[in-house]
Amino acid sequence: MVNDKNDAPATEPTTRDSGWVRWYVLLVMVGVYALSIADRYVISTLLEPIRIELQLTDSGIAFLTGTALALFYVLFGFPLSWLIDRYSRRNIIAISVIVWSAMTTASGLAMNYWQLLVSRIGVGVGEAGGTPGASSLLSDYFPASQRPMALTIFALGASIGAWVGADVAGQLADAYGWRTVFLLLGIPGVVFGLLIFLTVREPKRGQLDRNKSEVSPSFGATFKYLLQQRSAVHVMLGSALTALWGWGLIWWTPTFLVRNFGMTAGEAGIFTGPMHLVGGSLATLFTAWLVAQRSMIDPRRVVWLMGIVVGIATVVSHFIYTSQSIETIRILLWIFIPSIYFYIGPCFGLLNNLAEPRMRAMFCAFTLFAANVGNLIIAPQLVGLLSDHYVAGGMDNAQSLRTAMLWLVPTGLWATFHYFWSARQIVADQTRATGIDPLAATRSS
Repeated sequence: MVNDKNDAPATEPTTRDSGWVRWYVLLVMVGVYALSIADRYVISTLLEPIRIELQLTDSGIAFLTGTALALFYVLFGFPLSWLIDRYSRRNIIAISVIVWSAMTTASGLAMNYWQLLVSRIGVGVGEAGGTPGASSLLSDYFPASQRPMALTIFALGASIGAWVGADVAGQLADAYGWRTVFLLLGIPGVVFGLLIFLTVREPKRGQLDRNKSEVSPSFGATFKYLLQQRSAVHVMLGSALTALWGWGLIWWTPTFLVRNFGMTAGEAGIFTGPMHLVGGSLATLFTAWLVAQRSMIDPRRVVWLMGIVVGIATVVSHFIYTSQSIETIRILLWIFIPSIYFYIGPCFGLLNNLAEPRMRAMFCAFTLFAANVGNLIIAPQLVGLLSDHYVAGGMDNAQSLRTAMLWLVPTGLWATFHYFWSARQIVADQTRATGIDPLAATRSS
């Protein structure tokens, strides 16, 4: 990489865009992420009515609704991220939003298994360009010291999208049927994609960093650099395992509530929806405020915090899926669900500071590959197969699902290990990637 350290100013570069422009772009990217999460996870709210109409087993509905989308999401994530690191991120994001929204609309029009399968594959292909493009774009609107905060605000899209996919979608499904939900999500998304084309500017790549390069590295060079950034590898693994644990359990939670407590899809959505919107948003905003504090400039404190919260929430998740009391489950879900949001923004922020400017989308793609293999392929399919196995052994489908979900719980502690381990090298790795020592200000004060 070409290094501009000798020509760098004495202090960290400041943004060239006015504050309102930066925050407008940030809010638009929150919308992109919210739409992506809503379109991706709405189907988990609708699992049971879709399964019953199409007469599928648990493993069959898991493949149709999770695995098929995720396979194409993770496969297309790499070529699209390669393009994002070279061409207009604004254009790729806008096209991606339009494509996945159109395919969400097609999901509502599907009349059989194969049509729905193709539609979900299309959603996965489109969504592969959204998050890597948005995180890379925002890294050129916010300087290194503000990226964990900005990317945590960006992560608000997850809680907003999950609320739409749970609460709003569940009520619409009860009132109008599951197909209508996809139509009402997909059509506005196409319009939103056009808005991105018209109102968001593509910033100069790497304008807020000292390490700059006009040459885009190859896939192999990026992967080699990633392996050298050992803390980045551990942050990626920690976030992937958090997704496997937290979002894997959430994927099946509406069905868990339907089967074990006699709820409809709409009632399950109403039950968990406020936990996503209110709990998840408050957790995300609190995390954004916390990582913006001067004391959190040290990235080691960020990963320590992530490890502590995930470790505590893992214990909580065990009691949720072993409890027979709906009121106990309600209380514990108010702890568990917000906890699976707080790590998203800090993870994106840390990784963008651990990658050189023209590697950021690819770093994001590697992370999303690992995370989505976990929470959209392994978790749904593993739980579905185990549930079918327990049913074949004589369990009813409520107890079989509960038992299968408990296999995911210990993976949260595995994630905690990687967060703590990443702290060993994260300061040196961030300095190497950005040319800015995160602890320089604290050492001089």
